[in-house]
Amino acid sequence: MHWINFPLLTIMIWSGLRIYWADRADPFGVGIGFIGWHWFDLFPDSVNEKLGLNQTLARGMAFHFTVAWLFTLNGVAYGLYLWRSGGWRHLLPEKESLGDAAKVVANDLHLSTAPLPPQGRYNGAQRWSYTLILVLGAVAVLTGLSIYKPTQLSFLTALFGGYEMARSIHFFVTLSFVAFFIVHIFQVAMAGFGNFWSMISGYELESEKPVGDSQTVSEAVSA
Repeated sequence: MHWINFPLLTIMIWSGLRIYWADRADPFGVGIGFIGWHWFDLFPDSVNEKLGLNQTLARGMAFHFTVAWLFTLNGVAYGLYLWRSGGWRHLLPEKESLGDAAKVVANDLHLSTAPLPPQGRYNGAQRWSYTLILVLGAVAVLTGLSIYKPTQLSFLTALFGGYEMARSIHFFVTLSFVAFFIVHIFQVAMAGFGNFWSMISGYELESEKPVGDSQTVSEAVSA
């Protein structure tokens, strides 16, 4: 359920870039707007041309909105699963999670050699990052709806500060997804194939244990 988000978000980002490419009047860039400094566009024409993202607005919107509903349904299903299974207790940050997260990050960056704090299914950094990505997923859906139907859902658009602000939030949430995926997949790959497989299958492979005198069995436990 959770790995399905990767192909869904990949298609949504690809189609979203098509939508963005079709409207170059107000590109997102890096600079200081109120004093007129504009250093560079986050997705300049050269990038879109190399990716083959032609100005096909209708096709981009068709892919984007179709896959967005699949992404939303998958998110709702995952939320219901966390609620019914009690998995939210392992996921949501606790009062000591922030301090634990700082220790985990310092250890990962080789800034500290102190022993890691005890953890359950997730450590403090994972609790915070996974919870944050769930919140960002909800924000992506809500800002997307406020952009898609700004008249019909005017209250939602106003909640995000208007159409342009909702559009900006939606864009930068997308950048946050990209950054999260890069770090997440890198860490999973560094942990080994078993961890990568458990992320996809939902099960964690354990080492073989002897059964009787000559038989062995591979056990799989819920990840």
